[in-house]
Amino acid sequence: LCRIHYHFGESGNYSLEVKILSRSTQTVSCDLSINEEPINSYLPILFAFLVYTGILAVVIAGHLLMKIDPVRSWVCKKLNPRETERLINSELGSPSRADSLSSDLSSQRVWSGVPRQRLRSLDTFRGLSLIIMVFVNYGGGKYWFFKHESWNGKVHFPTAFFSRFVFIMGTSVSLSLSSMLRWGSSKKKVLLKILWRSFLLILLGIVVVNPNYCLGPLSWDNLRIPGVLQRLGLTYLVVAALQLPFTGIAAENVPVSRMPPPALQDILPYWPQWIFILTLEVIWLCLTFLLPVPGCPRGYLGPGGIGDFGKYPNCTGGAAGYIDRLLLGEKHIYQHPSSSVLYQTKMPYDPEGILGTINSAVMAFLGLQAGKIILLYKDQHKQIMSRFLIWSIVMGIISAALTKCSKDEGFIPINKNLWSISYVTTMSCFAFILLLLIYYLVDVKRLWSGAPFFYPGMNSILVYIGHEVFENYFPFKWKMQDSQSHAEHLIQNLTATSLWVLISYVLYRKRIFWKI
Repeated sequence: LCRIHYHFGESGNYSLEVKILSRSTQTVSCDLSINEEPINSYLPILFAFLVYTGILAVVIAGHLLMKIDPVRSWVCKKLNPRETERLINSELGSPSRADSLSSDLSSQRVWSGVPRQRLRSLDTFRGLSLIIMVFVNYGGGKYWFFKHESWNGKVHFPTAFFSRFVFIMGTSVSLSLSSMLRWGSSKKKVLLKILWRSFLLILLGIVVVNPNYCLGPLSWDNLRIPGVLQRLGLTYLVVAALQLPFTGIAAENVPVSRMPPPALQDILPYWPQWIFILTLEVIWLCLTFLLPVPGCPRGYLGPGGIGDFGKYPNCTGGAAGYIDRLLLGEKHIYQHPSSSVLYQTKMPYDPEGILGTINSAVMAFLGLQAGKIILLYKDQHKQIMSRFLIWSIVMGIISAALTKCSKDEGFIPINKNLWSISYVTTMSCFAFILLLLIYYLVDVKRLWSGAPFFYPGMNSILVYIGHEVFENYFPFKWKMQDSQSHAEHLIQNLTATSLWVLISYVLYRKRIFWKI
């Protein structure tokens, strides 16, 4: 009858009046009226931004005042001199040179020190990704753009930053393995540590961080086997075991005649790794597009339910969902996928399933590539940043080709639920750019200490597990007066997230780091 383009506001009440003006000419008028004005749901975000900006301004002002000698002397008189000196030299909490070279470090106890030349940008990157994950998991103020996508399409905050956490894990693997071997550990000992750490991550994910606790005591009958920590554990195992044989390969040990071209120095020496990763990707492509799934077309990548006009209601996730249900069982995977609301899907589907773990390993391997670049070029900042930029461009070109520059179409659409290869290359493109910016600001120009994200980045496992375990406990959660209020949800979620930043800062000051 008529077509109207209109932007509806949240909590508004509207009426649409359709009138037939002339039956002979079939003229119709459509008038939209507002019965109740909508609210501005973005005002709480603006207010929160102003509050945090004010806090940042106060911290920066205090830091600048501490550089003034009279102020510095007055503080020294009022506070404990030893603690004051450490505070003054901390640069908003970073360890002083004296602390870095203290006897605590030489004792080599895992909890008591920080490596002397640790790149703050990596911990800052990890902490930024983690804190946004925590905020989103707590509810993200109930805003639509802080929710996971229902299926294909636009990349939202939670999608982007979990993948970047996987990316930076790969980067850290390269540096940590090199450090362990440099300190005298044998490769056999390091391999055992890799296996043990992977086992602990998987165990913590299954036993401690398991959403099925909300159904009662943990039971094998309804135990969810996949999960975030489980995926991190398996991804870490693959990437660390893949990198270990190549750790310690130095460019100076290679004859000049056999040196690869400068553009390929971070690739050609590791060609067996690339063959392995490409083989994994071929396996993912074959299983995704060639595996016969009962009742579903081959290569189906849709959400099932009422998607695709309801033709394939039980095909959620295609081959990925089928493999999980076949190998793990329907009761042992996630029962409420993000597609269930919009597409009314009935089949369980796990976004951390078996098939997606392959591409998670590919994502971490690209992060590992960033670590190789840092080790290869050492303190040559321009070369490191230029390589990051080149890799970002390459990943962007691959993404554009796979998606045909579309939001939810192309050969392989961007899909976090499936961890499609286009999702991996797109997220890697942005991850290289973000790492480049943070590396430039924190480690090259030192314009930013990395605070406050640096602190949770130093205790990432503790913060992640802690925020999951204590999610429903005060002061991280309390009963709200209006459950439909963005303001109340935002206050609660930001308070909970800020508390974890504060906890990680206190632990950092106490030099307590929980490592697995």
